[in-house]
Amino acid sequence: MESIPKFEEIDFQKYLLILQRRWIPAAGVFGVVVTLAFLYAVSLKPAYKAEGSLLIKTNRSASLTGLGEGIGQVDSLVNTNSPSDTQAKIVVSVPVIQETIRVLKLKNERGKFIQTQDLSHKLKVESSKGTDILQISYTDKDPTLAAKVVNKVMDAYIRNNIEANRAEAVSARKFISQQLPATEISVRGAELALRKFKEENKIIALQEEASTAVQVISRLEEQINQTQAKLVEVGARTKKLQKQANVNSQQAVTLASLSQIPGVQQVLTQRQEAQSQLAIELIRLRPNHPTIINLKEKIAVLNLLLKGRIEEGVGSTKTVIKGNLQIGELRQGLIADFARSEVERAGLEGEITTLSNKLSVYKKRANGLPKFEQTQRQLERKLKAAQTTYEALLTKLQEVQVAENQNIGNARIISPALIPDAPAASQKNLIVLGGGIFGAMLGLIAALTLDMIDRSVKTVKEARELLQYTLLGVIPLVGRNTKNSSLLPGGEQPFAIPRLIGRDIPHYPIGNAYQMLQANLKFLGSDEELKAIAVTSSVAKEGKSEVAANLAVAIAQLGRRVLLVDADMRHPVQHHIWGMTNAVGLSNVIVDQVPLNKAVQEFIPNLYVLTSGVIPPNSIALLGSKRMDSLVKIFAKEYDFVIFDTPPLTGIPDAAVLGKMTDGILLVVRPGIVDSASASAAKEFLDQSGQQVLGMVINGVNVKLEPDSYFYYSKESIEQDAPSPKSVLIKEAAAKVMDDRYF
Repeated sequence: MESIPKFEEIDFQKYLLILQRRWIPAAGVFGVVVTLAFLYAVSLKPAYKAEGSLLIKTNRSASLTGLGEGIGQVDSLVNTNSPSDTQAKIVVSVPVIQETIRVLKLKNERGKFIQTQDLSHKLKVESSKGTDILQISYTDKDPTLAAKVVNKVMDAYIRNNIEANRAEAVSARKFISQQLPATEISVRGAELALRKFKEENKIIALQEEASTAVQVISRLEEQINQTQAKLVEVGARTKKLQKQANVNSQQAVTLASLSQIPGVQQVLTQRQEAQSQLAIELIRLRPNHPTIINLKEKIAVLNLLLKGRIEEGVGSTKTVIKGNLQIGELRQGLIADFARSEVERAGLEGEITTLSNKLSVYKKRANGLPKFEQTQRQLERKLKAAQTTYEALLTKLQEVQVAENQNIGNARIISPALIPDAPAASQKNLIVLGGGIFGAMLGLIAALTLDMIDRSVKTVKEARELLQYTLLGVIPLVGRNTKNSSLLPGGEQPFAIPRLIGRDIPHYPIGNAYQMLQANLKFLGSDEELKAIAVTSSVAKEGKSEVAANLAVAIAQLGRRVLLVDADMRHPVQHHIWGMTNAVGLSNVIVDQVPLNKAVQEFIPNLYVLTSGVIPPNSIALLGSKRMDSLVKIFAKEYDFVIFDTPPLTGIPDAAVLGKMTDGILLVVRPGIVDSASASAAKEFLDQSGQQVLGMVINGVNVKLEPDSYFYYSKESIEQDAPSPKSVLIKEAAAKVMDDRYF
């Protein structure tokens, strides 16, 4: 079976999101196209439009005589088009246009005849819906010329149509005259072939013969089955009689024949009486007694007489056993029944043979009937086709001979063109509308093209399909309208300071998102609790430091002791988030310059921060040292949870080194910042280095640009930064927990 092709469903939501992302260039392209269309519409000059009407009809004059009805008919080739659509194309054909130019002497500014396409562009032919009327119009600055062109085009079209009908009739007559002799020969040949086939195969009526053959075959098979069943029954009876009579078939026939001869049984009776008398006399007389001798001679004579009569009855005495001649009436009856049964069995076998032979003959004939029928049908179809063609050619020949002399075409003028008094309606509005539609399409194409060129990861769905890590959290994007969203002052390179829950951003919905993240992390460690994780990203500016800081706040609010370690010794940020100095930190602790308890600072209850410290010349040497490995174990022992803020993965191995020392890596992904190439490179690096990737957090998600719902709050609340009443209570409770001296 052929497979049905599958068609991809159009995702309109996807294209709507693309327009939301690229609305500025799309709007720019739309504005430019509409402006150009408007300027072109303003520049148009007034023109006059002359109109005329043609009625397209089938030539019906031949119906008066019944001949020539096929000539001059206007039919469409397909059901979706009307005849007037075809004739509309003929009206603007080259011969009609050229004749109009020649007769009206239409010339250009240089005094030369205008080109055919110049007139065709201004000439419009439209078919009135539901009718056979063609509306022909021509627009020109000269109203008189416009009317002349329309009238001349209609006249030229009608004249060309009449000539075309005549030419069609002449061509048809010549063709039919050439085909008639050959068609007649074909008819005769088909008739001869069919007759010869029937004579050779003795066919009169195949359908009746086939029906009769089926009935006869069925009847013969039924008779054979009945006879075979009867034969089985007779055979069983014969075996039983043979066993009871104790004779074979030949003996049974012989004895049955002898039993039917009265003389044999009479001699047997006399011989038995003589033998009985001899036995009695031998008891009382001597063997040489005359009586004994007479009895013996009598028995001998009777034996000779019996032998002669047996030979007369059965032809030989060899098949007759002496004991079998002396049979009783019961055995004689059994032998007779056995003989009759044998005769009946032989008759049944002969009948079966005869019926089988007849059945074989009928089946052979019946098996050949389909082939005969197929051949006969083929011959009959050929004969019918030849006869139909011959009759049609004869009829058409008469029709075209009449049609050659007709002067009627397939159209007539029902409304000639008049000289227009006023200019044609302005097309300015239509041009502007068309420009708007074209501009919208071009703007859409521009937006789609720009979106295809942009290789960045744009949505949560794309990030999941590309990285294929477990989605642990989605952090929505909110506006930067809080007090600590300013850029870094001084000589440092400016960038936006990451914000904290409760201080810079509301608990709702950001706080809820981080609570969901920490809950998912907790579920990951259901068998063995997670103690230390490394937070990283594919590239910079994806918000890994902000995610690490806010995740630490969310876990600390639950009463767990959390240590936040800034392990990014290349571009540390945590000291800016918490308003600390970076003079003492992780790098100092690793080289044993400062004790751990002096480098770690508590900012809110249960939340401790260890900055990066002095930036070393080779951070990987410190992070990969045994001292760092022992510190990670100490951190995990002293605190309930440890979060390491590590550098991005692209080109830097720091995160991979710390990932091996911790329970796993939490990957931060920000749509619009990371591109697919960088994300793929980061995934490949993590896979090759054998890292335990706990999952990923999608940060800075624009809810309006997401086709799928990953949130448990409304988009309106995110856009307005307006928390619900429940989130206000959460924020007030968190504000009481936080100490103002840390913020």
